[in-house]
Amino acid sequence: MKLSNIQNQFKLSNGKQISFGIVKSLWNEEITQRLYDGCYETLLKYGAVKKNIITVNVPGSFELIYGAKKITEKSKLNAVIVIGSIIKGETPHFDFIANAVANGVKDLNIIYDIPFIFCVSTDLNKQQALERSGGNFGNKGSDSALTAISLINNIN
Repeated sequence: MKLSNIQNQFKLSNGKQISFGIVKSLWNEEITQRLYDGCYETLLKYGAVKKNIITVNVPGSFELIYGAKKITEKSKLNAVIVIGSIIKGETPHFDFIANAVANGVKDLNIIYDIPFIFCVSTDLNKQQALERSGGNFGNKGSDSALTAISLINNIN
């Protein structure tokens, strides 16, 4: 496939009519801000309009689901991207939160007729999280924006 075809897949042809919700966790904010910046900049780069990007901050990753549900109920959105960072510690808390958030996003995708994109970095340490939020492994926030655009262009 030609690079131009791939890039066209991500270009919003009607960006002025498309609205995005971004729900960002404030926990591990150094990471989530980098993911958010990558997401936001990519949405704009591919045709989204600033006034059509609604951002809500929540305290932690567990609250992402509630935030995503509420932003969807209050606004007419075409896609919602949930951004969080969960870094493994010494207790099983990491596993419970990561699993709950993943299942919550899955449930939102089933309940609502818009895509909910999982942009929650689940890493073993801070260095891994940094690498995936603008480091050597790219920016998963940017990847999530492209996923949302692709779903809007190709499915909705």
